[in-house]
Amino acid sequence: MPPACTRIPWRNKAVVAALAATLLAGPGIAHAGPQTAAASAPASASRDQVTAAATITWTLERAANPTQDQLTAYDLITRAMNAAVARYNNLSDLGKTITVRYDPGVPTADGNINGTIRFGNRGYMTERTALHEIAHTIGVGTSSGWSRLGGSGTWTGAQATALVRQFDGSGAKISTGGGHFWPYGLNYDNEFSNTAADRHVRIIAAMVRDGL
Repeated sequence: MPPACTRIPWRNKAVVAALAATLLAGPGIAHAGPQTAAASAPASASRDQVTAAATITWTLERAANPTQDQLTAYDLITRAMNAAVARYNNLSDLGKTITVRYDPGVPTADGNINGTIRFGNRGYMTERTALHEIAHTIGVGTSSGWSRLGGSGTWTGAQATALVRQFDGSGAKISTGGGHFWPYGLNYDNEFSNTAADRHVRIIAAMVRDGL
């Protein structure tokens, strides 16, 4: 049986507590997939830097003269991303610089290993989706390590496998397919809970240690 992974120490609780206040509970949403190609920034966009914690940071691209629709979307996206990034930074030592865009032409939301996330539909502007898409930027479904360790339909990395067995018993495994994984992949809204979200982040961190 693979060795158990090392628990990652918690970060500054004062920072996390302040950021957790931004948590927004969203409506029921479905599956969000990895972005297959990088989206170009609107010519009129400017950048509004939002730093939620020390290791993963993100930037929201904002139109120079936003419409009310854009302002509403920016608010929902900011709440979702702040909550998700705070959770990642609290429970992992992962690092990523992420650029976030509001693109009404995107049916759901998507994430790319180049560090871009696009949100389209309002129903996907939630922490659950943000956590899921951050995972795509880190390499879930988008990296060569994913193909090597998850291409068989079961994750073969020792660290993440040991962790899911710690959570769910000695027979547990992480299944993979279509660029996603389960359990704890947060592929659908009905998978979300605080426990599942915490385990999601810890599994992503273990996958990275495995070679994601």
